[in-house]
Amino acid sequence: MTGTVFRAQHAWIDGAFRTATVVVEDGRIADVLPGDAATPADADVQVVPDGHVLLPGLVDTHVHVNEPGRTEWEGFASATRAAALGGVTTIIDMPLNSIPATTTVEALATKRASAEGRVAVDVGFWGGAVPDSLGSLDAMHQQGVFGFKCFTAPSGVDEFPHLEPALLRAAIEEVAGIDALLIVHAEDPAHLVPHEALGGHYEDFLATRPAAAEESAIAQVIDGARATGARVHVLHLSDAGALPMIRAAKDDGVRITVETCPHYLAFEASTIPDGATEFKCCPPIRDDANRDALWQGLVDGTIDMVVSDHSPSTADLKTDDWGLAWGGIAGLQVGFRAVWTEALRRGLSLETILPWFTTGPAALAGFADRGRIAPGALAHLAVFDPSATEVIEVAGLAHRNPVSAFAGLEARGRVTETWLRGQRVTATSVAGQLVTRG
Repeated sequence: MTGTVFRAQHAWIDGAFRTATVVVEDGRIADVLPGDAATPADADVQVVPDGHVLLPGLVDTHVHVNEPGRTEWEGFASATRAAALGGVTTIIDMPLNSIPATTTVEALATKRASAEGRVAVDVGFWGGAVPDSLGSLDAMHQQGVFGFKCFTAPSGVDEFPHLEPALLRAAIEEVAGIDALLIVHAEDPAHLVPHEALGGHYEDFLATRPAAAEESAIAQVIDGARATGARVHVLHLSDAGALPMIRAAKDDGVRITVETCPHYLAFEASTIPDGATEFKCCPPIRDDANRDALWQGLVDGTIDMVVSDHSPSTADLKTDDWGLAWGGIAGLQVGFRAVWTEALRRGLSLETILPWFTTGPAALAGFADRGRIAPGALAHLAVFDPSATEVIEVAGLAHRNPVSAFAGLEARGRVTETWLRGQRVTATSVAGQLVTRG
């Protein structure tokens, strides 16, 4: 057998759709040929159906798998199955909400042991920058974590405390010294409104996490990166008011990248029903004008990528009180489709949005061999029908608990096949690998 050959009328190559024959050997793309190129007689030829497109596997650098310790919330088997069904072939797992949190070399080993041999797609890991791990980040860095996550406000779980401003600056200085990456949940607690129960009205929750909290914390991150030369990344940007300072920092050469998430692009505050805490996340979903500005920030390149921030929980934690409910949205399987749906409404092309899910997050993680269809790249591929229409139902989602803000969305597009190293991912596949930085 020579290998597998994909014939596609529309394959996403070098930022455009082309007719192509993609030749796969030993799990990698060996060549990309014209669509009418001859293939060996013994090749396994896969013809992408008319109207479907061949995409590189998506990369999601913001996923909370929660295993071990809170595996009833999610787990490696269920999360990676959901990823594959959404066309995502690589995820990077956040250092919380697992127990232990991934803040030491020993905890990282525990996390890897939990995932080994159980994953349907490739999985990498972030380390955690918490007060007790500062000063020893290099040990985890040497073990191949992709960078270090920190919070500037309480994380919601006791085992992952946040960094006060002085410790944030210390973390920025430390990652600069080892040429690592600091990824930051940026909300300034000085601007957050303390609360317990809030009741069922979304606007009461939204008022507790104003845009000023994001802008203040992001300014601190930019100041630290500017002073030290550190590489920093702003997680799940929800406040478009921060975009001018981010753009200015980039223009000044500050090493900063930014992500946003499908829920900030697909939803807006005024349409969130009372008690619908499946929409609760931090920072929160803001108003429609803010959403428009986030889309513009993506189109003009100020925002670098879109990732899921898949943060599920058990259904009982999603009480109908906005103050008491767990904050996190489950969207790993459907985030790409949700953004494509909204992109169509805005008159944007598939070519426009694809880098946000592929080369953008791949670059953040330092992957040169993912997120693209090119010779030498891994044969991580997805077949996508961009014109399909389906109402999303939680019963059809593979993540562990049947709760999602995306339930009921009439979504455009559907992933029909996902391939990992040239092998089709099935319902029982565990062919994913654990991957490390570099």
